[in-house]
Amino acid sequence: MQTPTLAPKHLLRTSDLSLSQIESILNKAQVYKDMQHREILKNKTIITIFFENSTRTLSSFEIAAKRLGADVIRLDVSKSSTAKGESMSDTAANLNAMKPNAIIIRHKNAGAGYYLKSQVSCPIINGGDGAHAHPTQALLDLLTLKEHFDNDLHNLKGKKIAIIGDIKNSRVANSNIELLSRFGMEVILVAPPHFLPPTTLRTTHNLREIAKEVDVFMSLRTQTERHDKQIYGSLKDYASQYCLTLEILGDTNAIVLHPGPVHRNIDIDDEVLKDSRCKVLEQVTNGVCVRMAVLEFCCA
Repeated sequence: MQTPTLAPKHLLRTSDLSLSQIESILNKAQVYKDMQHREILKNKTIITIFFENSTRTLSSFEIAAKRLGADVIRLDVSKSSTAKGESMSDTAANLNAMKPNAIIIRHKNAGAGYYLKSQVSCPIINGGDGAHAHPTQALLDLLTLKEHFDNDLHNLKGKKIAIIGDIKNSRVANSNIELLSRFGMEVILVAPPHFLPPTTLRTTHNLREIAKEVDVFMSLRTQTERHDKQIYGSLKDYASQYCLTLEILGDTNAIVLHPGPVHRNIDIDDEVLKDSRCKVLEQVTNGVCVRMAVLEFCCA
């Protein structure tokens, strides 16, 4: 009797993972913080195909795959047949014919990973799709929080996190809202009215109003590439109300997160970026380790 083929393990959004799977991924990511080379994915091929610009996500996925011993093929979209009008369906069929062990995709359109998943026989990992989801970013943020709060996810329950900025257009916000809420954090959305989506979460337009009560600030980049037109007077006006400064942090123990790239002195000011409470570079390190754990989960 032929052994049935197991369905590929895709990661398109954080809700694809159970709580136990999330904890397992984070625990494995912490093992990988030794940054040692492994052979877990030796003789496996990972394709990265990014239809949007990326520095941190693309490079950390590729470093993660190579640290696990995989071969990595980066499809340069600007030089690929998609630039000549090839459809996503045909691109998917051709990639699948190469028999990769996983495809990591970033796309400007929400749901691109879901479409690709239906066209291929290997795992699809979402490196960000439109304003929809960015699951590995939320997982690395969760790991950063776990490590800060005494390395115990149970300690997140009841903690307050302010997500600040262009929430309406942010896949990072969407994924973090879903993930952090499952671990009992209270999410407060802080933004001008035109940056707020319809929500049942607590919201405010006044950052200073909630600054003393939160345990975590997560600042977001203004997603200007997703705006049909400029919808604020100026970045200076925006920064005067929503830039994280030492004055706003005061003497609290609250930590600062940001998915990058940081717009200095618009999202976070220079002095806060140098403050020990700012965990931005820890997030980058954790990103490689989490993506190693995700690749093992999906491919090994």
